[in-house]
Order: sequence, then C-alpha cells, then structure tokens
Amino acid sequence: MTDKRAGFATNLARILFGLYGWVVFFFCALFALLAVLFVPGEERRHKLAAAAARAIFVLAGVSPEIRGLENVPQGHAVVVANHASYVDGMLLKGYLPYRFSFVIKGEMRSIPVAHFLLRRSGSKFVERFSAAGSARDARRIVKAAQSGDSLAFFPEGTFRAEPGLGRFRPGAFVAARRGSMPIVPGAITGTREMLPAGRMWPWPVRPRFEVLPPIMPDDPAFENHHVLAEKARQQILAAVGEPD
Repeated sequence: MTDKRAGFATNLARILFGLYGWVVFFFCALFALLAVLFVPGEERRHKLAAAAARAIFVLAGVSPEIRGLENVPQGHAVVVANHASYVDGMLLKGYLPYRFSFVIKGEMRSIPVAHFLLRRSGSKFVERFSAAGSARDARRIVKAAQSGDSLAFFPEGTFRAEPGLGRFRPGAFVAARRGSMPIVPGAITGTREMLPAGRMWPWPVRPRFEVLPPIMPDDPAFENHHVLAEKARQQILAAVGEPD
C-alpha cells in the first residue's frame, strides 16, 4: 500500500509540474511571438526571444547550470551541440549570446506559428529529405557563414529517447571552414531526463550546458570537414558521458 501511495504521489507531482511547465511555456512563447511580430529591429527581436527562453527555465524553477561561456569567441563562430530533447533549442537560445542564428530542420516550415517565430528571431532552416532543397539550403547557410553570421547547429539532426551521441552531419563544419570561423563544441546534459522523445510531461531536472574550448581555424582539423566534425564530436562525447 505504501508503494502504491508513493507511486501515486510521484505520478501526481509529475502531472502537476508538467501542467505548470506547459503553462509557463505557453505564456513565454506568446510573449516571444508578440515581440517578434511587433518589435522592429532584428537585434531587439533576438534579445527578447532570448529573454523569453531564459524565463521558461527560471519560472519553472530549473535554472540551468551554464559553464564555459568565456570560451565563446568575441567574433563570429559556429557552435555545435549534442541534441537530446525538445528543450535543447530553448536552452541555447536563452544562454548563448543573442547574435547566434540557429540552423533548424526544414520540417519546422510546415508549422506556421513556430516557423514564423523562429524565422523572425533569426533562425535558418535546412531541408533534410529533399536533395534539391537540401542543396539550396546548404548553399544559403554557407553564404551566411561567409558573410560572417554566427551560427548554432545540432549536427546530429534529430534526437532519440535512448542516451547516446549519433553521427554528425557535415553542414556545420563545411560552413565553418568556408567562413573561416572557429567551431565551438557545446555539451548539453539533463534535458533528456527533463523531456525525452515520446514523453508529454516535463520533469523538474536542472539542465547543464557547458561550452568547450573552441577549435580554431588554424587547427589542422580544419583541412577536412570530416576530421573537424569528428574532433568536435569526441570533445562533446567526453563531456556528456553518453555512449558512442
């Protein structure tokens, strides 16, 4: 009986926190939507969207542990991070410098409100399943890098419920080489436990985001984007402690 009561209490707590978490997300997302809709100036919109993303964690009582932001170069750079949860994008949007534009899977274009919010807050989109669309979007991303845009990628492309770091797609590393910009690896932990794939209710787990030392353009790894991708991947793998 005691075990049943404990299980019931745990499930009830999960549901109540989940409801609260979704309410917090709704109002923060609404604020961000209104901000990007009515506020002029791309820089202002970036800053307000980042503030809304941070507010989600703070109001939910799970303020992230952020380490190594001093490793982000003052100039332009390409950040690459592991992908474990729906929460990851909000984490990076809230705590990376606002100048970073996120490169997001093209399927988000089919969700009108999300697409509008992401596009107006500076995100860029890459088609994954159409060869022609993928090539077009890749050219656009490379052009942005060559123009000096700071970019943030989840090079795994998607995430799964089970722990583990997948292979990295090459786009971020091609863009970094073409733009002669440092690659900045980032390690995310805790978000898979907070809201994994296939689960509706978030759980109050404090996430952690650690920015690792950058790989600079004069590093020999920059001679080949495959070598560069694997070097960044191994740094992230060591930091997150998940299976390869």
